[in-house]
Formats: sequence, C-alpha cells, structure tokens
Amino acid sequence: MEKMQLKPTRINGVRDNIAPGLSRRSFFVAAGAAGVGAAATMLGSGSASAQSTDWLQPGNNNHVIELQGKSSFPDGAVSIDFYGHCAIKITSPGGATVLFDPWRDDPSGAWGLWFKNKFPETLVDITMSTHTHFDHDAIDRPQSTMVLDRMVGSFEFADLKITGFADKHACVAPGWYPWTNALKEFGVEACPPNNPGHMDMVVYLIETGGIRTLIWGDNRHNPPEEFWTAVGRVDVLTLPVDGSQHILSYDQGNAIVERLKPKVVIPTHYLGEATTYTLSTLQPADEWVKAQKSFKMLDGANLKLSSADIGQMDREFMYFGHNAMNA
Repeated sequence: MEKMQLKPTRINGVRDNIAPGLSRRSFFVAAGAAGVGAAATMLGSGSASAQSTDWLQPGNNNHVIELQGKSSFPDGAVSIDFYGHCAIKITSPGGATVLFDPWRDDPSGAWGLWFKNKFPETLVDITMSTHTHFDHDAIDRPQSTMVLDRMVGSFEFADLKITGFADKHACVAPGWYPWTNALKEFGVEACPPNNPGHMDMVVYLIETGGIRTLIWGDNRHNPPEEFWTAVGRVDVLTLPVDGSQHILSYDQGNAIVERLKPKVVIPTHYLGEATTYTLSTLQPADEWVKAQKSFKMLDGANLKLSSADIGQMDREFMYFGHNAMNA
C-alpha cells in the first residue's frame, strides 16, 4: 500500500462530527475569535481527518544529530530570513535554524483571505509559534525536526538558547479597524484575566552569536514590570507595527523601542505585496519606519548581523518592505 493511501487509525472508535480537515483545536480557536455561533456552522456529518501532514514530509533529523554531537561552534554572523508577515527564520553561526510564526489563512473562513499562497515548506531544525491565531500558527508547513509551540521557559540546543516569556496578546485595537470588538460581540472578553486561550502570548528571546533577539509576536504594549525585568537586554527587536496600526499604534511601538533601546528594530505584521492581500486590512509599515531617526530600506529578504557590526548602533530600523523569502 502506498503511504498516500494510509489513513489515521481511530483509537477509541468514536465518530467525530467535526467537518473533515478541521481539528478540534481549529474549531475552538474559531469559536473564540468569531463566536460559537459562527464556528458552529462548520460542524458537519463527516468524520474528522488528521490535519497535520508532518508524517508525509521528506527529510530526516540528520542535521540535528550532527549539531548535537558538536562540543564547540564557530563565531560569526547571525542570519535572519524574512518570510513575510511575522515569519522569521534565525540561523546561528553554527548552523542551527529556528523559524517563528509561519502563517496561513484562517481555517474557519471568519477572517477572510489574507495570504496569497501557502507558507513554503521550509527546511528548519525548530519551528515555534507565539500564539494560536491563524497568521502565526502554520506549524505543520515547515519541514521541521522539532516543533516548540508556545514554549515557556528555556531551551538550549547547539549554539542557540531560546527563552519564552508568557504574557498576553494586544486586546484593544488601536487603529482604524476595531477587530477586537468581534470578540465582545460574541460574549468573549478579549483582555485578561478572563481572555480566551487564543489571546495568550509567548514572547521569545533568542541568544546566539553574542546577539539577543526578541520576537515580540502580537504581545500587548504594556506588560507588567516583571516582564521587562526578565527580558533584560535586547539587541534586535521585532515589532508588529503597520500603517493601519492593527496590533500596536505608532506611539505604542515607539514607547517599546524607547524602553528596550535595542540596537536594531525589525518591523513585522504589515502588508507585504509578495505575501499578503489587501483583504487583511493591513498596510505597509513605511510611514512608521520613515519617521524614525535612522532607518535602512533593505533590498532583499535576508539580513546578516554580527555582534561587532551592531555594537555601535542605536535603534536602527531595518525594514524588509515587500521582500520575502520564497515569494
């Protein structure tokens, strides 16, 4: 029998009434984001099918085995690849790779069509997601040896150290499109402490090559004081600020930059022509970037940074614009 003919085995023999291709996790995320009434229309009489296709992916863990056998790693630059929206891959000087927040369209259909293609099946050692919203959680798409979904605490591998800090998603839309009101319309509290699980967040700090990179995700602008203390020094900061001010306003983004004083700031969560449709309601981040004291409009989707290079920088904005890997 060919592997494409294989189907998941039922453990308990219970028939599931969720529509084919829709997992229980997807259903309840949709219920929180669009209301139970809207999500209930997705229920059908068919049986459930496994959503993940990881078992069909080519490749193996040979690279991870090679890295775990090493006791020392070279110095050098940290490579940052931008895949559009908030998806960023970091490659350590030793060659370990970690990808954050691969995107997809909302499986419930409630939020419309955002992305022009499926996320590319990128080869990577580790895939991580900051939260369960559709534009951050296509963790089945990369060809990944490890998936650390919403990880809190510390993880060390090769010449990478990753620390996850649990916090909360921005819960009051600051821009022209009040998307957070959708939760209220269906009786869900967007803001803590009674927020649904899809409004939980994890912010990641990656330490490699002498550089500390903070992946902000869609975190709120005003986390408690202990959050800032725990994060400590930040050299490279990603922030979700676009022209529509969908997640953070210009003022909120500027305040975070002023608080952390990173060497480099990378805008995320904006409309990129290579990956994102206008239906997302997002806008480019050009206006915010060009209002900064110092900025660079990058001409590609890759950035290499060394600790020596950024040592004298101070809040230098580096903007990928419409460039994206595999676009």
